[in-house]
Amino acid sequence: MVELNISGRTRLYGIVADPIAHVKAPQMLNPRFAAAGHDGVLVPFHVSAANLAALMAGLRQVPNFAGASVTVPHKEAMAKLCDSLTDAARQAGAVNVVRRDADGSLHGAMFDGEGFCAGLLAAGHAIAGKRVLIAGSGGAASGIGFALAAHGAAAITFFNRTRVRAEALAARIAADYPNVAVTAGGPDPAGHDIVVNTTMLGLKPGDALPVDPARLTPDMLAVEIIMDPAETAFMREAAARGCCVHPGRPMLDQQITLIGRFMGAPV
Repeated sequence: MVELNISGRTRLYGIVADPIAHVKAPQMLNPRFAAAGHDGVLVPFHVSAANLAALMAGLRQVPNFAGASVTVPHKEAMAKLCDSLTDAARQAGAVNVVRRDADGSLHGAMFDGEGFCAGLLAAGHAIAGKRVLIAGSGGAASGIGFALAAHGAAAITFFNRTRVRAEALAARIAADYPNVAVTAGGPDPAGHDIVVNTTMLGLKPGDALPVDPARLTPDMLAVEIIMDPAETAFMREAAARGCCVHPGRPMLDQQITLIGRFMGAPV
């Protein structure tokens, strides 16, 4: 158990999400703060999309607020609330961590893509030359798509129930990576080597599956970014059909140090 010694000098960090119960950043970063002797604490901020701007406007006025990790569904909206962005965040149009600088300005970064790819590579899964289907076209999908293209994926297909969003994201990545075949498509995973769920489907019992499970085959790698539950319905269905499955936790494991350090914490 982490022993917290809150003082008047404690630096405040957060994770911003809706829903919030599934997040893992407090359990991961608070022990690191304690081990480093850092007087800081990371707490969950459960905030709706309608109230996100008000929350951040208030936190700008709090000098001991250092920053926050950002997750669904706020990654794209948070990017618009920042005063400056890293190159990766600007490219993705989304952030998964924001830092409050001394003047109250907010600086955003995106580590999802590199964390995702690092997690795959650490598990022995190749990216170069692979054909990837990504369910979703939000902030996480954007960061992951740009990173997969940078790591040499041969083709990337985005499926989103609102097709225009998938088409817009595909066009942005294709413009930066003309050698990668980037398109919008449907929920059929046939013809792909890697199938990735970046949607919120799987957080609640009874959620629909992100792709057509009948078209999953044993030669495919099924990848999740949801961390709680550790095994989603998509992962169970893919495993039952002989697919190799890769859970959501490695993506966070690979980027948690980058997130902490971006916010100024010695982790």
